Amino acid sequence: MSKVINVLVVEDSESDTQLLLAELRRNGYEARHRRVETSKDLQNAIEQNEWDVVVSDYTMPQFSGSEALKLVNDFKRDIPFIFVSGTHGEEAAVRMMKAGADDYIVKGNLSRLVPAIEREMTSARARHDRMRAEAITQQFAAIIESSEDAIYAKDLDSTITSWNPAAERIYGYRAKEIIGRSITVLFPGNQRDELLGTMAQVRRGDFVGSYDTERQRKDGRIISVHMTSSPIRNTGGKIIGASVITRDISKQKQDDQDCLNLIADLTRALGQTRLPGGLLPICSSCKRIRENQNGWLPIETYLANTSDATITHGICPECSDKFSAEAEKQP
Repeated sequence: MSKVINVLVVEDSESDTQLLLAELRRNGYEARHRRVETSKDLQNAIEQNEWDVVVSDYTMPQFSGSEALKLVNDFKRDIPFIFVSGTHGEEAAVRMMKAGADDYIVKGNLSRLVPAIEREMTSARARHDRMRAEAITQQFAAIIESSEDAIYAKDLDSTITSWNPAAERIYGYRAKEIIGRSITVLFPGNQRDELLGTMAQVRRGDFVGSYDTERQRKDGRIISVHMTSSPIRNTGGKIIGASVITRDISKQKQDDQDCLNLIADLTRALGQTRLPGGLLPICSSCKRIRENQNGWLPIETYLANTSDATITHGICPECSDKFSAEAEKQP
């Protein structure tokens, strides 16, 4: 099966273009190509399509190879640019290579064409992959730097190898203070077995997962944290350490405890409160309440005997208006 290649040919000769395509076919390539011979056509071709390689003549009636090279470079697409020209001379070749061309091949020696294209395409892919990896690395670095969670790494000897700003805030150690030290400085004395178990899981390649535990700050204070830990592998797949994400949940834990304490206090208060229940025999005239042991009692006396309520004495607005009106009627 033929390998597909997208070739932009800068050439004023159709017959020379066909020779280039024939050489590609002879080496197992199906060339999807476009031939241009002016600056405008070259610009349009680059804007409208993605090209694997540009193959250009050096000398043309309306357009020069050096102009074509400059125009392609101005687009900053990192497309391999190879001269295939009838013009001989090392001087022209050296000048074009210094200007950014990837190779310079004489038309009488087209056997060099396909190896040169394959070499430069491989180099271009490697550059693209490296740039993509660098961009991803920069994105991850920005995420780690701006995270509100502590993010750090440790090797298989439990030595800290990286430490983000949030880790400085949560644990109190600056990066230069703790990188290179053992992770044990963060473990309270009663949590050392947890470290051994976690590192055993990491060495086996297990995802440790998320859990709540405690850690010790630089100032000695114990804090509640939510941890997530997972293995770090090198490019060969070998486990070389572990990454750890830590969230300080001390305030959340304290809020939860405060809520539980409040519920307990309310429960105790309700248990100690006496509330009257059942039927209340109350006089419809004087509003006294009958208590079996003490006879008919004023309502405030009854409530004092049967509950913890405190009675305050005052006059409501309606009664106040009523008493005022009656007082005004008296001579």
